Amino acid sequence: MSPVTDESRKSLWERIVALTITVGEWVLAPVERFIGRRSLVGDATFFALERFPWVEHIEQSAGVIREEVERLLDDRDALPNFQDISKDQIEITDDDRWKTFFLYGYGFTAKLGVEMCPRTAALMQEIPGMTTAMISILSPGKHILDHRGPYKGVLRYHLGLIVPADAESCRIRVGDEIRHWQEGKSMIFDDTFNHEVWNDTDETRVVLFVDVMRPLPFPESLINWLIVKAIGISPFVLDAKRNQQAWERRFAERRSDARHVEAGAL
Repeated sequence: MSPVTDESRKSLWERIVALTITVGEWVLAPVERFIGRRSLVGDATFFALERFPWVEHIEQSAGVIREEVERLLDDRDALPNFQDISKDQIEITDDDRWKTFFLYGYGFTAKLGVEMCPRTAALMQEIPGMTTAMISILSPGKHILDHRGPYKGVLRYHLGLIVPADAESCRIRVGDEIRHWQEGKSMIFDDTFNHEVWNDTDETRVVLFVDVMRPLPFPESLINWLIVKAIGISPFVLDAKRNQQAWERRFAERRSDARHVEAGAL
């Protein structure tokens, strides 16, 4: 019998994650059609912000969030690429021009994220139905390929934090509709419509990226909550959690080494 190596274990785990994604898409397809029909905010690409009362408070706190984010950008190269955390993203991005910094993800708390952005993390806890929260950093010239999100039971929220001066050249297409970010302003959309992003400028674009539970009547809201909980313990999310924790260990070691070098220079 041949020995089980770390590489073979890794391959097995990757196959399990890939299978989970495929089966999940097949199982959730009819559920998503039902959720779209029962949605209390309709089934559209973008949504009126007035339907989400919490948005105003988050926009009023945009300066607080941006202040913490600007400190992250001082060491941007050390931040993880999105595909380093969520491996399935390799299909739409394979370079180092889309950086992410997680705070929360489907019940998982990114310890380092909360530690480095405590005020932002606290604000995220005030958003009803928040499932995922992170900072999304798009480098100049970056194009995120056409794709769709994993599940219609959540909606995606963006708050513009740092937007290029030529905002018209930095855009997102959801379905057939194109929008542009504005600093301190929000947008909410259904990411299960195919969408695509371009930053055709020479400046960096930074947004707060949050997924929230889609408003549904009871008992559909309970069913949706159970599905989201199941997603949170799926191999797909557990893999992202392991990748995030591995990056946090590397980042902490890097900071520790830097402090030792600095202390030795004194």
